[in-house]
Amino acid sequence: MIPEDIIYAFGGSLKNYSKDRTIFNEGERADFYFQIKTGHVKMFNMTEEGKEFVQGYFENDNSFGEPPLFGAFKYPATALTLEISEIYVLPKASFLKLLKTHPDIHLKFTKLICKRMVYKAKIAREVSIYPPEHRILTLLHHLKGSTERDRTFEVPLTRQQISELTGLRVETVIRAIKKLEKSKALSIIDRKVFI
Repeated sequence: MIPEDIIYAFGGSLKNYSKDRTIFNEGERADFYFQIKTGHVKMFNMTEEGKEFVQGYFENDNSFGEPPLFGAFKYPATALTLEISEIYVLPKASFLKLLKTHPDIHLKFTKLICKRMVYKAKIAREVSIYPPEHRILTLLHHLKGSTERDRTFEVPLTRQQISELTGLRVETVIRAIKKLEKSKALSIIDRKVFI
């Protein structure tokens, strides 16, 4: 998202994180901008029953946890590495200065945050009122995006990840995907889901 040379020019650094390392916890003050060079991170909340509800998965070149940098609120979720990861870290004040200096990058963040807000609104509606099949299709169509509407799209998520993103049990996701395949709403080829 932000070119490496610009991150360094504003005082950023590249840090190495081991697998299963917490980057920040839900409720902590947001003091840094994070962008993945290599690796995989998930942001999640824990329910009272001890179940994870995943807010999102982030990979190479993705940033995560930005909204609190724009407001006076704390991280709404915990971020954890899923594999060894290299992550750019930039102090909040430097990040905000960078955005003022580079309006093109600022506009990219505005678009990114708007896209994430639309996703959150869709998922909140799905979780509260729709059956599993509908929740899953909404997630998959969101991932596919409007630009891919006419092409077949391979879903880059496991059944477990779909479960975590929709708040459903894995067994429910497996049954719902089979039901969606029977109704021809999606295809399964070599255990991979296509829509």
